[in-house]
Amino acid sequence: MARSVGFPFTEFPMASGSGAHGGAVTLGRWLLAAVFIVAGALRLWAALRGVPTSDTTLAFSLAQLLVGVLIVAGWQLRWTALAAVVLVLVDAVLSHPFWAVRAAARTGQMLQFLQQLGLAGGFLLLSAMAPRR
Repeated sequence: MARSVGFPFTEFPMASGSGAHGGAVTLGRWLLAAVFIVAGALRLWAALRGVPTSDTTLAFSLAQLLVGVLIVAGWQLRWTALAAVVLVLVDAVLSHPFWAVRAAARTGQMLQFLQQLGLAGGFLLLSAMAPRR
């Protein structure tokens, strides 16, 4: 039987095969993970093709790829999703410092930063909804 998380006005089944909500949770998990898998894989592929890449970027990209694959697999989902939150927040702060750029670039960097915060929120929800074992 699927464990449910009670929300106002609804029950939200956690098992991926449990009705429409379970399918939505699975699809949402895959979509969130896709961001990590694609971004990590593209940077690693570019590095393999000779694009100059720092060791930090390589390590971060490998971590993204690994966490994305683990989330798709559903392995230790509560902790893996929390690791994704940390990765997204670190990336947001390091890659999109809107507070430190010229006015012309500030809006674009702020939008990217806010998108990263939205991803972190999605991963945080995923962690909160993951079954406790």
